[in-house]
Amino acid sequence: VQLQASGGGWVQSGGSLRLSCAASGPTFSSYTMAWFRQAPGKEREFVAAMKAYNSNPIHANSVKGRFTMSRDNAKNMAYLQMDSLKPEDTAVYFCGAGRPITSMISSPSGYSYWGQGTQVTVSS
Repeated sequence: VQLQASGGGWVQSGGSLRLSCAASGPTFSSYTMAWFRQAPGKEREFVAAMKAYNSNPIHANSVKGRFTMSRDNAKNMAYLQMDSLKPEDTAVYFCGAGRPITSMISSPSGYSYWGQGTQVTVSS
């Protein structure tokens, strides 16, 4: 599986961005897809995930109510709608694909494939 993330940019606090993750390969729908982010000097942090064939996204507490993950298996795409952005959301955002067990769904170790990352910068 090859992944390509896009949609990052610069936005003022309170603004919105929509990230996209395009995946190659015929088995996209069988993978759990996830979004992680990494700020300078910090570890990669879980943002959201959607299991294979499951329509209910899981969001980190830090973004719950502001970010919404979705996926379109017919188009091999995953999305992250980010609203009410805050300066602390500034990071490089990565999409990942894998088949993690439930306890590993929020760990980067649960994912075998990664996109190149897209920068999100939120100014105060």
